[in-house]
Amino acid sequence: MIGAQAALETRMLLRNGEQLLLTVVIPTLLLVLFSSVDIVDTGKGRAVDFLAPGILALAVMSTAFTGQAIATGFERRYGVLKRLASSPLPRWGLMAAKTASVLVTEILQVILLTVIAFALGWSPHGNPLAVLLLLILGTAAFSGLGLLMAGTLKAEATLAAANLVFLLLLVGGGVIVPLDKFGSAGAHILGLLPISALSDGLRDVLQHGAGMPWGDLGILAGWAVVGLAAAGRFFRWE
Repeated sequence: MIGAQAALETRMLLRNGEQLLLTVVIPTLLLVLFSSVDIVDTGKGRAVDFLAPGILALAVMSTAFTGQAIATGFERRYGVLKRLASSPLPRWGLMAAKTASVLVTEILQVILLTVIAFALGWSPHGNPLAVLLLLILGTAAFSGLGLLMAGTLKAEATLAAANLVFLLLLVGGGVIVPLDKFGSAGAHILGLLPISALSDGLRDVLQHGAGMPWGDLGILAGWAVVGLAAAGRFFRWE
């Protein structure tokens, strides 16, 4: 049942033009544009080496947080979740199916963005296990926050808030603009955000070849625990 629901969720996501724009087109355009045109000072080295890890983090956020929050919010508004909750599929199974759908979408995103980044001259380094842990914890953190928003706010408010957060974190989350551009105090505060921890952790590993980024993993784990626990406690199905 979980597999069938996950396949359905994935097909619905891939058929949704607006969600594809958010999860695939925008990250791809940002990667190509800012790697090809010298708009933002990304420091020493090629721009794509700085941008690719941040765009991967953005792709995770767009799917696990923004896309999932908006889709789930409107499913809740139209009574879809209420009907599914009364089906033989248990509620935890529905959440598991949604998580599996998010993971499948993210795998496709990572493959696409990696191919494009390689074509632009990207040369990643580092431990693949560290990258995998960062992506998993990042997905858990953003998924919990997205479900919390979708399960507590009205659908229209979720739509507006999720897109606003996406834009704010795109600018201030270390995705395209280095955090040191915001000053030492600003960089310290912004570095505690999940998008900053994910993008910085991926950048440390893939660009600088660092070991396991325990600090960033700890921040993501903290957000994941808080977000998922709060979503489980306050999520309203109708």
